[in-house]
Amino acid sequence: MENHEQTFTPALSAITLLVDDLAASREFYSRVFAQEPLWTDEKSTGFSLGSLVLNLLVNSEGPRLVTPANPGEPNAGPRIQLAIWVDDIDTVVEVLQRRDVTFDTMPEDKPWGMRVATFRDLDGHSWEIAQDLGA
Repeated sequence: MENHEQTFTPALSAITLLVDDLAASREFYSRVFAQEPLWTDEKSTGFSLGSLVLNLLVNSEGPRLVTPANPGEPNAGPRIQLAIWVDDIDTVVEVLQRRDVTFDTMPEDKPWGMRVATFRDLDGHSWEIAQDLGA
């Protein structure tokens, strides 16, 4: 008997972050990633992160994306951490500090074989910069 179930290969294409102040977030990410947005309008802005799109969306649009659930409250604390893997974390941290990124944790070797540093964006979304120490 043939299996007619369709399959797919998961490939993350986009991440949407809800933001309070779209203009301020657009400026933050333009500075952090040293690039202009792919698009921008009154409700959203998108950036290219390799093969992934980072979409910034005003909070008021959040409910239509996650209904019937409700978006988390801004002060509830991070519920996600986004990671960028790099070859030289110390250099990347220095570059981001020159771009006015304030780090919560500085590069530290972890027992699982990664060297990591973290920062948060204007809305509290947590970002990790990580280097594989085995590479």
